[in-house]
Amino acid sequence: MTPKALSPRKGGANRIGTTESLDAMPLRYGDDPYVWACWLYYEDGMTQGEIADAMGVSRATVNSYLADAREKGIVNISLEPARLASLTIAQELKRHFGLADCLVVPSDDNARPLIDRLGVAGAHALQKLLKSGDTLAVAWGRTILSVGEHTDIGALQDMTVIQATGGTTASFAYTPELTASAVAKSISARCVNITAPAIVASAQMQRMLLDEPLLKEQFATLSRANRIIFGISSLRPNSTIHTSGFFESVPLQHYLAKGAAGVVAGRFIDERGKPVTGPLDDRTIGISLDMLRGIGTRIAVAGGFDKVPALLAALRGGYANVLITDAATGSGILRADGVTSLDSRLSQRQKPVSTPSSYRTHVKKFLNNPNDVVEEMLDGVVKAHDKYLQPVKGSHRALVARNGPRKGKVGLVIGGGTGHEPCFIGYVGKGLADAVAIGNIFSSPPPDPIVQCAVAASGGEGVLFVYGNYAGDVMNFEMAAEIAEEQGIEIRTVLTTDDIASSPLEDKDGRRGVAGNFFIFKVAGAACDQGLTLDACEAITRKANARTFTVGVALEPCSMPQTRRHNFEIGPEDMEVGMGIHGEPGVSRERIRTADEVVDTIMDNIFKEMKAQPGDRVAVLVNSFGATPLMELYILFRRVAQRLAAKNIVIEANWIGHYCTSLDMAGASISILHLDEQLTELLNHPCETAVLNINQA
Repeated sequence: MTPKALSPRKGGANRIGTTESLDAMPLRYGDDPYVWACWLYYEDGMTQGEIADAMGVSRATVNSYLADAREKGIVNISLEPARLASLTIAQELKRHFGLADCLVVPSDDNARPLIDRLGVAGAHALQKLLKSGDTLAVAWGRTILSVGEHTDIGALQDMTVIQATGGTTASFAYTPELTASAVAKSISARCVNITAPAIVASAQMQRMLLDEPLLKEQFATLSRANRIIFGISSLRPNSTIHTSGFFESVPLQHYLAKGAAGVVAGRFIDERGKPVTGPLDDRTIGISLDMLRGIGTRIAVAGGFDKVPALLAALRGGYANVLITDAATGSGILRADGVTSLDSRLSQRQKPVSTPSSYRTHVKKFLNNPNDVVEEMLDGVVKAHDKYLQPVKGSHRALVARNGPRKGKVGLVIGGGTGHEPCFIGYVGKGLADAVAIGNIFSSPPPDPIVQCAVAASGGEGVLFVYGNYAGDVMNFEMAAEIAEEQGIEIRTVLTTDDIASSPLEDKDGRRGVAGNFFIFKVAGAACDQGLTLDACEAITRKANARTFTVGVALEPCSMPQTRRHNFEIGPEDMEVGMGIHGEPGVSRERIRTADEVVDTIMDNIFKEMKAQPGDRVAVLVNSFGATPLMELYILFRRVAQRLAAKNIVIEANWIGHYCTSLDMAGASISILHLDEQLTELLNHPCETAVLNINQA
């Protein structure tokens, strides 16, 4: 079962109706916000306002936690000794060994077996650290089996557990197979076993087995593990290595003579954490120490004073970056590594010094006359990109590709308001759009420049209009279509509706067109450039639109050049899920979450609509709304790739950067194009524009 959650306490936080999330609670505080609040207040000297910011709750909730803690005896001037000791040890272990986090189980007067307490703590760690789509490697042992027995996480999706070592036919309950199976069951994961013995008879046998396709596939899964949980065995006579009989046929004396201090996932290490070579090196089938150290999250769960040398060796070797142990063991590790004083407080966090500043009412911008911002921008565009585009009849509001339109080819006209650069002007050129009509900031272009674009793009085979589903655009493009048809140009129209957050599935045609325009324009331009008929170009563009899915999240509003003020407001701790590219409201306003959690929200919604199967291919666009830098976009893409890989969906191509912005809005959108053979060919078709250049392979 899951670690027991806090129940409402009389007079506590629940009396003020708080529903704030505490998901970001550091591991070392267990699952107790009362302890967290008390530590920050009494030990770190933070104010209640600072604690509220750190915990992501209201100041009233913090006040309630502190009052309740005094009533319940959790704190009386200071934290109760057992909790204070375990937190002090955890903080010092984290600092001393550079760990990502550390959870130390307080002394328990032996009321429960240590292995059970470590199992509960390990279950809590998994609940905090695992995310949908993870591949978790699991090493065997009594403690890790206990973690599996105490874990029950049902909310995760696309999880894989991979056995970290080969198996055994031994009769004990904590074999590699049983341990991996228990953990997999506890997190509703697919379990992949290593279907070979952990130790084989000879090096030749090891090589033969590792060459088998099945073993190669299983080790490929192991190589994809992004988290691992493992125990650490000492070499004392009562250790698992001896009592399990796992290494009965192996001369352990050889390793002891060479200074082995412990065993990590079946591999021997010395007191400095370096591998100890021996007769098992060429006979072991399982994760190597180098492979283990390359995994991002490495959770070691072990306790008992006899394991101090082995744990210290593992920490020195960098095999764990998350440690779960008990107070006595943690204290012993620190003392063994020369930390002589555990009672000294951690360095006080230096408080920032407030400096007087005036409250800003305007956003700074590089402007001349704000009323000329669009014309001056377009003048700069034409000068910068005259290789690709030129004005139609001297108008910067209608631009045509220099090498796009030609006789016998369907013309492609796109367009929309400014403020979304490089959309739409960046997608005009050979192999993509033939012409673009441009409006004012966040406003549709009027009919006249759209008609000019249709005439300039026409090659006698008709013209395809592709633009976002907004009332102003629909009205003006439809008027332009009527005028163009009166001039003998056949017009077809495809509205882009990729924003799945803007309307429910049953009202799919009412959705907005956002950054997924990038994919739809690319496919439409390629179809036109290949000389397909107007009917075929329209059908293919509609298919691309139907298979493109976008969700955006805004963190900060954008500001209009004319006013230099924000055009909407978002709270300092909030984000808007499903925000439109003009500042249209999203589907929900929530407290800001981590990058991975934001991506998970987006991808979960996309997966609901994109009926992709394992082996399918997609294209990915991670798009900045203007103010979000590439650093953060790559962090988002990293998680997108993880989620797709977990479903065995292949990324055919990806683009990360500024492709459809909203002036200087902070935020990003993720677009997925679900490819088929035809769409893949068109996506890879050559094009030459100011933003996108794809050359023939």
